[in-house]
Amino acid sequence: MAGHSHWAGIKHKKGKADKQRSKIFSKLSKEITVAAKLGDKDPAMNARLRSAVQAARSANMPKDNIERAIDKSSATSGANFENLRYEGFGPNKIAVIVETLTDNKNRTASNIRTIFQKSGGSLGTQGSSTHNFKQLGIIKIDKKDISEENIFELATESGADECISHEDFHEIQCSMSEIYNVKKNLEKVVKNFISTEIEWVPLNNVDINKDNKDEVIAFLENLEDDDDVQNVYSNVNLGAN
Repeated sequence: MAGHSHWAGIKHKKGKADKQRSKIFSKLSKEITVAAKLGDKDPAMNARLRSAVQAARSANMPKDNIERAIDKSSATSGANFENLRYEGFGPNKIAVIVETLTDNKNRTASNIRTIFQKSGGSLGTQGSSTHNFKQLGIIKIDKKDISEENIFELATESGADECISHEDFHEIQCSMSEIYNVKKNLEKVVKNFISTEIEWVPLNNVDINKDNKDEVIAFLENLEDDDDVQNVYSNVNLGAN
């Protein structure tokens, strides 16, 4: 899953064992099913489905699980999922955006509101947090798959705006409208992608006192643990002391 600034790096490092893996598989399966239901069942003809399948492979999801999730989209009955966004402020007044994929918006809204309230935060109206972020196309590639020098050159040639190398992965940034064109160019050289998503990137990161760090991480993890939540974005800088 996504999540930006230092939160992304911490999550990539932590990768909690089986329970976490099961949660990730469940969320990826849901995205694959919805993407296949909304478009072509062939990933080559459906950019959203292709990105979801590539993310599933990066998470080492078994091929059978991926195929089952695609097949599930053909079922005439069953839940209709919708993408809903929630915004608010968590502990220490950090701005937060929560993206969900749900078949029951009353349940989801109630769960999200409870998590915010228990942390001392508050759920806001649409637009209350988004002005602290900008939306960008973000493509992540494992550093094992291509060198820093080569990815920078390839990203430039592919029409990306920026290429940042983190500890474990390369992050390629571009405008939302160009993400699939940039991705198509990258695919000529790179075969494996961690994720391809439109993400909310903070305009300015907020530093917090190290004494409050555990509280903020627990809040963000509680949001991510909810079955309906797909992505969590925050402007907190967890690398600060």
